[in-house]
Amino acid sequence: MKGSPLFLCLFSVSCWWNLMSTAGNKIFHFGPCRVSMSMTEIRSGFTAIKDNIQARDPIRTLSILSYPHSLHKVKSLDRCCITRHLFNFYVDKVFKHCKTEDSYVNRKISSIANSFLSVKRKLGQCHEENKCMCGQESAEKFKQILANYEGLNVTSAAIKSLGELDILLDWMEKSH
Repeated sequence: MKGSPLFLCLFSVSCWWNLMSTAGNKIFHFGPCRVSMSMTEIRSGFTAIKDNIQARDPIRTLSILSYPHSLHKVKSLDRCCITRHLFNFYVDKVFKHCKTEDSYVNRKISSIANSFLSVKRKLGQCHEENKCMCGQESAEKFKQILANYEGLNVTSAAIKSLGELDILLDWMEKSH
């Protein structure tokens, strides 16, 4: 029994470490898919650069994500699909074209992009397991978002999309 206190101590430290490493993460339910992500980390990174990014947006009369009904009233089963499309969109299109001359802003964008890449992979895995089905409604909503994006030049569209990140984050938390 001499090893018992040592085992108990190591087990306690292991549990504490595991708890601390996931602190700040939330589990999001996108239809049948469950994804853990640190919304606090993403929000704090975005908040730090939001004013800078939005000041770079030359077109204030157009929105990419809040076009009427783009993210409103998405059915529970379609949430996974549209979320997967949006994370792919941000990783593959938006973050690649959001470079500034400000290294601090670029580091924050990179940090947010890395968080999105992690979630993109998790949603992709869920899709591969046939848990993330795409219905007609989610396809139409995403087509509208893409049309809004592609109606602008690449840099303006990327800056605008990044500046609207709070719309996506708010929608995700409300859907949570």
